[in-house]
Amino acid sequence: MPIKIPDNLPAAKILAGENIFVMDEKRAMSQDIRPLQIGILNLMPNKIATETQLSRLLGNTPLQVEVELIQVSNHKAKNVSEEHMLKFYKTFSEIKDRKFDGFIITGAPVEKMDYTEVNYWDELCEIMEWTKTNVHSTFHICWGAQAALYYHYGIEKRLLPEKLSGVYSHRVVHKNPMLLRGFDDEFFVPHSRHTTVDIEDVKKHPEIKILAVSDKAGLYAAATDEGRQIFITGHSEYDKNTLSDEYFRDKAAGMNPHIPENYFPDDDVTREPVVKWRSHANLIYSNWLNYFVYQNTPYDITAIK
Repeated sequence: MPIKIPDNLPAAKILAGENIFVMDEKRAMSQDIRPLQIGILNLMPNKIATETQLSRLLGNTPLQVEVELIQVSNHKAKNVSEEHMLKFYKTFSEIKDRKFDGFIITGAPVEKMDYTEVNYWDELCEIMEWTKTNVHSTFHICWGAQAALYYHYGIEKRLLPEKLSGVYSHRVVHKNPMLLRGFDDEFFVPHSRHTTVDIEDVKKHPEIKILAVSDKAGLYAAATDEGRQIFITGHSEYDKNTLSDEYFRDKAAGMNPHIPENYFPDDDVTREPVVKWRSHANLIYSNWLNYFVYQNTPYDITAIK
């Protein structure tokens, strides 16, 4: 089934070239079906790349999905035109009276800052509080997951000795978690972050179930009992070259970054990275949409509470 995203969004052309069925607004109006309403609060610096990555995963399921892109109001995007933001994004004030079947809060490059130093922290807190009554299931990514664990449960993030960057082995630790149904005994996920959440801190909150971990990257997936809140510390959505682009960007800026681990063959940055996380990326988003959104959300979306 198709994903409905705004007409002329750059992701539409890219996804169509990958044989992912993108439905334009005119055709969507003629469909006698209620698509799943998915909001994406995009806090990542490269807006267009993140739009494309998440739309690709949301569109690769049998479910019809309609995406609403959302921005914080008091932060100006630096890596995309103002025209793009005005054309394709809404502010929280424009959507706060709506209900959503699912909602994604992305990561953001602000993890070294105290939460209260982030210039949109107050608005983000308002959004996270709003999701508790207006969203059936919220999917938090990387810093978005850390921020949510702090806001909802008071769990602090911890600064790592050096940036965690690479593709790491993970294992499922919770018995038969629906979110990770079909996962292999070992699976791989990209990570790119300076901070972490200590597993022992999460264990102090029995309402949060730890689903998957990594010996090197630590906590990967956790969720509340009914999946209303899902916390993912890695970047399953990353493209093949995302870690490469980050590495060369930081190197050009004189930051002397470490080569991403388990990414370039033989750590040779001149060689093409090998993708080994794509199938599990598709599976986790498919499972989320199916088991935590589609099968549980009320048909009358206004009944979400």
